[in-house]
Amino acid sequence: MQTARLADGRVVPAPDGSQIRELVAVSRGSMVHCTLPRGAVSMAVVHATVDETWYFLAGTGQVWRRRGGAETVVDVEPGVALTIECGTHFQFRNTGDEDLCFVLVTMPPWPGAEEARRVKDHWPVRGAAAAAEV
Repeated sequence: MQTARLADGRVVPAPDGSQIRELVAVSRGSMVHCTLPRGAVSMAVVHATVDETWYFLAGTGQVWRRRGGAETVVDVEPGVALTIECGTHFQFRNTGDEDLCFVLVTMPPWPGAEEARRVKDHWPVRGAAAAAEV
């Protein structure tokens, strides 16, 4: 059995340039807290083997997703949940005046940075993600 406090989680940079705070993991899934600073835009990526569910806690932003012939941009704010299915190209950006924060559940657990593969951006990358790409 695991118990975690957000303040105690280890912070790691995500492959898309956002900040991940590790929380808990079990054999079939893992949970993290993600932060994208004000004005930042992540890098666009696609996952090779995992599905994710996201639940937004703070801030405002947009998430672009493309899978097969379907493409959408959705506005996100506290209380919005969405899915990122394996094989979906996605990118997100902070459009508000505070950090964009959300909880991310990955199934199966996150296997490592090689899981996220770079794809063509929908928006130009800005902030920490841009620095990570150099």
